[in-house]
Amino acid sequence: MKRRASIWVSMLVLVAFSAAALAADVPSDEKKRTSLNKYVTALEAYEMWKADPQKVAILDVRTPEEYVFVGHPAMAVNIPSEVWTGKWSDEKKDFPLAPNPDFEAQVKTRFKTDDTLLVICRSGHRSAAAIERLVAAGFTNLYNVVDGFEGDKVADAESYFKGKRMRNGWKNSGAPWTYDLDPNLVFMQKP
Repeated sequence: MKRRASIWVSMLVLVAFSAAALAADVPSDEKKRTSLNKYVTALEAYEMWKADPQKVAILDVRTPEEYVFVGHPAMAVNIPSEVWTGKWSDEKKDFPLAPNPDFEAQVKTRFKTDDTLLVICRSGHRSAAAIERLVAAGFTNLYNVVDGFEGDKVADAESYFKGKRMRNGWKNSGAPWTYDLDPNLVFMQKP
């Protein structure tokens, strides 16, 4: 009986260690941190989803334009936390995004507040901000995919890829991604 109990304890320790090994470290980039302190890399997110696709979902919070034209994880549900305005900002020299005012409500129509959601954006910044919005709306089991879909920029000044998002990220990890659209997953703006 003692031997059987010892085996069970050993198995529980191994399972706990395996789950902890899947969790990414707290990101050094403060913009990628969340109040829940739950982080995964893109490849860890794929492995978590693959291990239990009925209980783990990938939530892609990028704009529909990014989801469609840059590609997306094949199983990701797209609900943008911010939307493209199409208005140029002279100050930022860019087209800034605006918050999606219906984001929390749209996520609640698709998921329960205790569902396990692996939240992904381009690089881990918007997903962290989206997680904070969802925490305020009552969600409790959210992981930030810290390297996002496209990954971090290459910093090496000698690289041809300097400044390009070719370091880590879902697209560079070997996890499956696609340009194909599934009407059950893609964001549909209500008229």
